[in-house]
Amino acid sequence: MNIVLHQPEIPANTGNIGRTCVATGTVLHLIEPLGFRLTGKELRRAGMDYWPQLDVRRYMNFKEFAEKCLVPDSGARLWLATTKARKVYTQARFGADDYIMFGRESAGIPEDILMAYADTCIRIPMLDKIRSLNLANSVSIVLYEALRQHDFATLQLEGALHHGEWAE
Repeated sequence: MNIVLHQPEIPANTGNIGRTCVATGTVLHLIEPLGFRLTGKELRRAGMDYWPQLDVRRYMNFKEFAEKCLVPDSGARLWLATTKARKVYTQARFGADDYIMFGRESAGIPEDILMAYADTCIRIPMLDKIRSLNLANSVSIVLYEALRQHDFATLQLEGALHHGEWAE
């Protein structure tokens, strides 16, 4: 699975998203310009010590990302998470190599990109009294639905107690 952040602004959100990507084996794609430096302490704090394990790729703009990642006949689709979508994210059928894009905290994904991918725009349902959810929370919601659709392949499904055993 692939998460794409289009011009992220808040380092703490990107750090949290990076940590989620490490936990799930997901590649993080960052489209410039970024609203922070990747070496910033806020980013490291949010991503904790996981950032060096993250598979993160950077692109100068959406065009470069599309040319390198959205290769014809690859089967991978681009899903765009936006409050403007008409389809709910649970209606999407995510492929294992698909990309899920999220936009800037302040503005979302530019409408020209949304219009070019109208069939794969998805939204998280919420009341109309709020503009949007936190970006890191939104990524987690949609990413885990995509992973659920693939039975959480490669992820550890059971945990163990440190000082005891679960009763049978």
